Amino acid sequence: MTNSKLLVFTGSYAEKENPGIHVYELDENTYELSLRSKQEGVKNPTFLQVDSDSKQLISIGEMVTTDGLKSGEALAYQILPETGELELINRGQSAYAPTCHVQKDPQGEYLVISSYHGGTVSLVSRKEDGSIGKMLDSKQHKGHGTHPERQDRPHVHSAFFSPDGKFIMVQDLGLDTIFVYQIDRKENKLVLHREVHTHDAAGPRHLVFHPNGKYAYVINEVDSTVTSYAYDAEEGNLTAIQTLPTLPSDFTGENTCAEITISEDGRFVYGSNRGHDSIVVYAASADGTLEHVQHISTEGAHPRHFSLTPKGNLMLVTNRDTNNIVVFEVNKETGGLTYTGKQVESPKPVCVWSVYM
Repeated sequence: MTNSKLLVFTGSYAEKENPGIHVYELDENTYELSLRSKQEGVKNPTFLQVDSDSKQLISIGEMVTTDGLKSGEALAYQILPETGELELINRGQSAYAPTCHVQKDPQGEYLVISSYHGGTVSLVSRKEDGSIGKMLDSKQHKGHGTHPERQDRPHVHSAFFSPDGKFIMVQDLGLDTIFVYQIDRKENKLVLHREVHTHDAAGPRHLVFHPNGKYAYVINEVDSTVTSYAYDAEEGNLTAIQTLPTLPSDFTGENTCAEITISEDGRFVYGSNRGHDSIVVYAASADGTLEHVQHISTEGAHPRHFSLTPKGNLMLVTNRDTNNIVVFEVNKETGGLTYTGKQVESPKPVCVWSVYM
């Protein structure tokens, strides 16, 4: 991998005629981001997933059906590492409403698609060549939460596979519930396994598993908290063990949380605050609990998504409302972040991943 390029892929809010997916190359010595290509032809490619083995990129998008209804689509691209350009393989409907998240199953046979506005989670087939297949199943959630404005109906925000790939944790922000599904691979269906209820008005958004598979961490968008869970891999169950605020105690403004991730060694957990416009850093203990380490400005507004680079020494943060992607250095011993002074202008960025190719 020493001769490989570190390519950075970003999704954004964009009209179909404007570039919505950008590909950069990151110089890990100078922290400079250099634009390599940009992709038009897809409306609101707000979440991406990169398959480094096949050198393919999966994006969500927004489409209009023949009946004139807004719905979700999934798009598959071939990545050309030499130039950073993307070649469209194909696209297909992925949901009955606009979508916000895509996750590939570990075996590469399916995509699981989340629809915030539709309150659904859907199953889409993925062919051997990486192309998008048919929408096989869609589960409609029902009900409401306790927050009158944010939880008047279901809002599915993400789906993540358990470490062994047996279960799918589906975060429903509107229902304060993590729905645990399995895939019936014979019937090509999603099967509900159990429901895990969060505390009231939490608004679970995204989840990350600890590398040891014993714990999971969920960032709660509505009340700006992170909840630590003990994970039972046999039962596919989550048991809450701690909830901490993502904000400093003296902050009184409005805030919503967005992304959460964990260092590769499992020692540090990171979350983003939109409003306070910061990354919060926690140290993870052996018992799964967290302890606050740092808050640091994201050098912009509305950090919807961020990610660590493959070596874990840098963090890339997308600030939607200030149109910039910012590079931070990571101290692997303390977990702390330091702004490198490097950033790049990019239109309404809301998703970022980096991969060696």
